[in-house]
Amino acid sequence: MTALLFLIPVALGMGVIGLVAFLWALRSGQFDDPQGAAERILHDEDKPL
Repeated sequence: MTALLFLIPVALGMGVIGLVAFLWALRSGQFDDPQGAAERILHDEDKPL
């Protein structure tokens, strides 16, 4: 029972940290152009010698 008194606040704290990290990434523009990044890998940008 005493382990639950320790683990529940730890789990809630980790959840809050994850939510804050997601919101920070959302506001800093990490997810602005997901389609462009998916198509960028298909284009060959290597120049022949």
